[in-house]
Amino acid sequence: MPAPILYCGDTNLNGAASYLAGLMTHFGWAFDYVPSHLDLKLTDVAARKLFIFSDYPSARVSEDLQRVIVAAVAAGAGFVMIGGWESFHGMGGDWDGTPVGDILPVEISDCDDRVNSCHTALLGPRIDFDNLWELPWECPPSIGGWNSFEVKENFDATVMLEISPLTPYRVYDPDAGGYVLSWDDEESPYPALVVSEHSKGMVAAFASDVAPHWVGGFVDWGPERVKAQAAGASAIEVGSDYAQFWKQLLSWVGRLE
Repeated sequence: MPAPILYCGDTNLNGAASYLAGLMTHFGWAFDYVPSHLDLKLTDVAARKLFIFSDYPSARVSEDLQRVIVAAVAAGAGFVMIGGWESFHGMGGDWDGTPVGDILPVEISDCDDRVNSCHTALLGPRIDFDNLWELPWECPPSIGGWNSFEVKENFDATVMLEISPLTPYRVYDPDAGGYVLSWDDEESPYPALVVSEHSKGMVAAFASDVAPHWVGGFVDWGPERVKAQAAGASAIEVGSDYAQFWKQLLSWVGRLE
């Protein structure tokens, strides 16, 4: 019997995949894992409640198999794409113009969509979701990179989270007797978490990553430490609010117990 969750990508369990795999183990969720360098097979996709693709190239999934996944989502499964260098378009993701890309609530670029930020970029909710999952958004976490996308027009999609880049400048302040930092926050925010329904199923697009380096300070968000380790994976230690975010998002989209 297949596990209810199929998790594909993030290199391997000794690398970036150790984060989400460790968290799902911590949550008590059964999952099957396919590393980024292996092709997906028909037997991999049967009887799943949730599909998670993160840094998993479209070249690993035939169009026929993508249509099987799309049909499963239409029948009630959940689908989450998490950002990364091989997600959305990225550098080798190439999900634009694919059957899976068609059900995502965002327009995927046909060229490199990666944004690598050397300055602070804050992850926070749209005003309608200020209390999203009762997390402390009044102290928003920072991220280091993301895939840039737009919400699809004429698509019943909801933007729940945004990315707000902040650019620092050194400005001379005579009252302070020297240079101080000033922050330019006038850049328009980027969509970070966009969700929609696909017939009976749920679909979510998360622009940033679940693991370093793009995850930035988000991985340490929360006052407590969560230690976890999936079978065959490296051990992880993360922030409690970061862990709670992924538990809430994945359980909601996948309708997990």
